[in-house]
Amino acid sequence: MAAITDAAGAAGVGARFRTCPVTGLKVERQAELLIRANAVAAVVFLLVGGLFGLLVALTRWPAVHLLPAEWFYIVLTGHGTNVLLFWIIFFEIAVLYFASAILLNCRLATPRLAWLAFALMVIGGMMVDVAVLQGDSTVMFTSYPPMQAMPHFYLGLILFAVGALVGCFIFFGTLVIAREEGTYEGSIPLVTFGALTAAIIAVFTIVSGAIILIPTFLWSLGIISYIDPLMYKLVWWGLGHSSQQVNVSAHVSMWYLIAAIVLGAKPLSEKVSRTAFFLYILFLQLASAHHLLVEPGISSEWKIFNTSYAMYLAVLGSLIHGMTVPGAIEAAQRKRGFTKGAFEWLRKAPWGNPAFAGMFLSLVMFGFLGGITGVVVGTEQLNLIMHNTLYVPGHFHGTVVAGTTLAFMAGTYLLVPLMFRREIMFKRLAQWQPYLFGLGVAGISLFMMGAGTLGVPRRHWDITFSDAVIPYEFSPAAILMMTLNGLSAIMAAIGGFAFILIVVCSILFGKRVDGAEMRKRLDVSPLAGAVGQYGSAGTIKLPGTIILVAVFFVAFVLYYYVNWKYLAQLWPLR
Repeated sequence: MAAITDAAGAAGVGARFRTCPVTGLKVERQAELLIRANAVAAVVFLLVGGLFGLLVALTRWPAVHLLPAEWFYIVLTGHGTNVLLFWIIFFEIAVLYFASAILLNCRLATPRLAWLAFALMVIGGMMVDVAVLQGDSTVMFTSYPPMQAMPHFYLGLILFAVGALVGCFIFFGTLVIAREEGTYEGSIPLVTFGALTAAIIAVFTIVSGAIILIPTFLWSLGIISYIDPLMYKLVWWGLGHSSQQVNVSAHVSMWYLIAAIVLGAKPLSEKVSRTAFFLYILFLQLASAHHLLVEPGISSEWKIFNTSYAMYLAVLGSLIHGMTVPGAIEAAQRKRGFTKGAFEWLRKAPWGNPAFAGMFLSLVMFGFLGGITGVVVGTEQLNLIMHNTLYVPGHFHGTVVAGTTLAFMAGTYLLVPLMFRREIMFKRLAQWQPYLFGLGVAGISLFMMGAGTLGVPRRHWDITFSDAVIPYEFSPAAILMMTLNGLSAIMAAIGGFAFILIVVCSILFGKRVDGAEMRKRLDVSPLAGAVGQYGSAGTIKLPGTIILVAVFFVAFVLYYYVNWKYLAQLWPLR
């Protein structure tokens, strides 16, 4: 009887799990379904937000100027909420479930509650979009009082935040289950550690949002009579900017994951990489302060501490990852025999694999476009000359889009075969898609920052000021920057829509792939083992990485100097 019971239990476990032929990891059915659902929802909201973004760019293009003022602010609000919150957080929840249940070979904690969390997030996102399109909630992403949205706008954000918070706690619970059931040995894998970092910051982020959005919701109902604008900004940016720090932790984890699966790359030092993630937990969300540097009600001591000494420790974490990720790739490539010169490993990298190409482009553009400019815009004195200009959205297009979105797109090219077990369709288009989207986003970021440096305002719908009582004309250079920004937005939109076409068609119509065939179709390295069990790469000479890091530091110093020089010319000492 006992033998029959044991056999039945084993059969039940077998039906509940399958073994991934690429990674060797066990995949639980409920975890797989939830990863799929969150990834699909993410792509849908990316489509909506991307369409809104294209309309914003075409309106800011002086020669096109597509939308009237009312519709411009409607789509600007929708663009911010859909791409900065809904698309990214849905995908991050999928990453959390993958990094816990899949990488640790265990069952997902409370799957029914996970489905409820997913439903809350979908309902909340839809409520926000309905409120925005109704036209009475054009408060933009920041929703600063005294501007007031409809109650269901705030309620939708609250429901979405609650669902995301529940997803984070399910992730924590899954880690506990894995530890109790002994499904892994030693410390959790580095990718899971990075996801843990993202989840910890997410809890702080969502709680900050709840602290301010709940009373704001009551204000919109007339129950509370007044919301202090400065208090709102101070607390809200604990949500608004810290949510982007969740993104950084998640997309850095995605870099390590893709490098491990595609090339079998191991981190140069697990301890160093984990320390960099730990610096994120302690200091990264303090960068929220750079949105408040022009507020007169906050002390200079608070501003200086948060945007200099403390923030630099978070920057140190990103600098470490910026060296260890390409270093791990170089080490893996050199072990495969690509040892000629300083850069044969980079020339012979699998650039035709969209997962690798998207990941490496994300790494480079996040560092040069987002990272360097983040330090500049986070410096109190420099912030004064660019805060309310297009420089700021130019900067976070370099972080959130060129960094996070491109990394998540790259990860999707692995997610579809691994989780959906479908072949990627339109392979030639898929090979070009990361470059098309990446170049478009790089143009958006650069030309927005250029226009902002020339004084183009951040949120005005018409930089020609055609309806102004007192006329004002920007320089031809500023007009050129906005024209190039519009062209770059079209390129990025084509790349983004190509990604959605590839993913949707692959999920719905792609050929089912199983077994050893999947490894071949994923174009992964024979050295790529179970990503949940790798350690450190060990000591190896990395001349290419050293040169790349040196180029980055030279660019960093020069750009920082140029901005201080520019400030000195605008604000001379007498």
